[in-house]
Amino acid sequence: MSAAPLLNLFSVVIPARDEEESLPATLGDIHRAFTAAGIPHEIVVVDDGSKDRTWAVLQDLKKTIPTLAPVRNTGENGFGRAVVFGLDHSQGDAVVIMMADASDDPADAVKYWRLLNEGYDCAFGSRFVPGGRVIDYPRVKLFVNRLANFLVRVGFHIPLNDTTNAFKAYRRTVIDGCRPYLAPHFNLTVEIPLKAIVRGYSFTVTPISWRNRKYGVAKLKIKEMGSRYFFICAYVWLEKYFSRGDYRRKAVAAPLPPTTAVR
Repeated sequence: MSAAPLLNLFSVVIPARDEEESLPATLGDIHRAFTAAGIPHEIVVVDDGSKDRTWAVLQDLKKTIPTLAPVRNTGENGFGRAVVFGLDHSQGDAVVIMMADASDDPADAVKYWRLLNEGYDCAFGSRFVPGGRVIDYPRVKLFVNRLANFLVRVGFHIPLNDTTNAFKAYRRTVIDGCRPYLAPHFNLTVEIPLKAIVRGYSFTVTPISWRNRKYGVAKLKIKEMGSRYFFICAYVWLEKYFSRGDYRRKAVAAPLPPTTAVR
């Protein structure tokens, strides 16, 4: 058990672009699950240049979800930029990144909170370990996902087999310790966890579930992201093997060692 302090506020960061149909159910489910579990939280939804009624829907939802704190990304758009904007505007000493389309289960985020409070720096979910599951995952996307995660796993010599999934939780010290972030798009989903692992933060892995969206269209375009994922992986790989530990976390009181214990 780590001597890391207990956490006070869990910030949920959700990038949203044209998600007017998905947001009411997504945010309502998160708020109910966290409230039932007694988790102090805020829900920071980043409107990332939406052309539909996303912002208006968020304003309406504030009337029934008191922990909702919507913000608008006033700079360049992009999934990674929106997430970083949300991180910069969140107040919690722990953060979980979730999707606006209800693909992530709030019950898994509750597990993340408890794992972080056990002293881990990071809580990583995997859909591809015993106890994990995917529902209605497109076959082509699934094949590309497993191939990409295999290559990351081999290239970095890590046991994590679902690095590309954005749905992960971190202590604030990790978020700040992995800056600056370079990835402007979905490649941020690998930049944060790989940097956290390379820089020596402790982590654990727990099975999670994923279901395909009911409304709208997926924003990830696989054919546009291959080179971007490669760039970020190459960047962090160079840090791992050639930086001589210059960016590793500074020693603090008895951190937990990295682990892949499945809970």
